[in-house]
Amino acid sequence: MNEITSHDTRDIILDVTEKLIYKSGIAATGMDLLVKTAGVSRKSIYRYFANKDELVVAALLRRDERWMHGFIRQVNRAPTPGLRLLNLFSVLKDWFASDGFRGCAFINTSGETGDPQDPVRLVAKAHKQKLLAYLGELCTEHGVQDPQAMAPQLLILIDGAITVALVMGDHSAADNAQCMARKLLDL
Repeated sequence: MNEITSHDTRDIILDVTEKLIYKSGIAATGMDLLVKTAGVSRKSIYRYFANKDELVVAALLRRDERWMHGFIRQVNRAPTPGLRLLNLFSVLKDWFASDGFRGCAFINTSGETGDPQDPVRLVAKAHKQKLLAYLGELCTEHGVQDPQAMAPQLLILIDGAITVALVMGDHSAADNAQCMARKLLDL
């Protein structure tokens, strides 16, 4: 007989929170729904998280770590720096076509907060800064003349492609962004 440990319970709560928030947003994810979907008591949730805001932030931090790790791993499969820069958009296209694609969790949740200092917005900002830093590394490896100028341009292409893919249901947004990146990077 397998016993569920406190670590497992915390992971279950975070998994369910992340899935529900990604699917329906923060406001639509109430504590009653979390309790029901996770199969845990409200007391169990509050044992690990002081409030819903703390829970949402923890779920987003975990998503950030997993998403960045997976994205970087997939992009880095390309053999050269130039191909890795183009592979950014191939990886995005695969994500866009995946079951349950709902856009960028960090853009989506930021849109639910009005305060730039809201902890959710700060997590989203940190996520985008990590992505920007990775893009800067790729630009440097490729020998881009001004990687600090090029990386933000690529970030706009990435976030634009994600938004178009979500709103328009157009997976080719990644192809269009890749085409623009080729021109920017002279590839």
